[in-house]
Amino acid sequence: MKDIPSDDRPYERCLREGPEHLSDAELLSIIIRTGSRELGSLELASRVLALNYPKDGILGLLHLTLPELTSIKGIGTVKGIQLLCVGELSRRIWNRKARKSGERSMIFKNPRAVAEYFQEDMRHMEQEQFYIMLFNTKQALIQDILISKGTVNASLASPREIFIEALRYQAVSLILVHNHPSGDPEPSRQDILLTKQVMQAGNLVGVRLQDHVVVGEHSYVSMKERGLL
Repeated sequence: MKDIPSDDRPYERCLREGPEHLSDAELLSIIIRTGSRELGSLELASRVLALNYPKDGILGLLHLTLPELTSIKGIGTVKGIQLLCVGELSRRIWNRKARKSGERSMIFKNPRAVAEYFQEDMRHMEQEQFYIMLFNTKQALIQDILISKGTVNASLASPREIFIEALRYQAVSLILVHNHPSGDPEPSRQDILLTKQVMQAGNLVGVRLQDHVVVGEHSYVSMKERGLL
């Protein structure tokens, strides 16, 4: 960073022009703040972005691990945790914005809207994650809740866990959502079995299952559209 003229350094450029004019590497270098003896903060930031190259670049922060980050000489535990937190903050901001938009415009009336709500987040996951979306009598979203995290090819969810949350929030209907890290959203036999179990249990307790949406890389499958509900 010392070799860069002071007016062209990321921090000074941010003050002068605003953060929107900085590159991904420059923004990260400001978070990293200091470099090592061998590399400046901008070079370290570029190496962080290169960890996931050519797949996602800056989006790699959503699923890079601490060991992967600290494998870069000059990125210690503190800097690694800071970068992980940047990724998590970005995820939460995006989800909160999507949630508010969905509540205002009532966009969860079709499976595509449900898939789009989760897809940007889920497509970076390396494990299956199982969510439920809970709705009130006006079909407004009450809450979306992470029920379980699984292995690479299996999530752990049960009707009991699902309906404990549904009844706690006094939901009248729900949608199941989970991802397939392989990118292929084709439902497994276990997915179909769980869907039928939840539908039957929901009929008994008065909480209707609207759909079960399986999210892939750039696609989804709706159990309702498949005629499985």
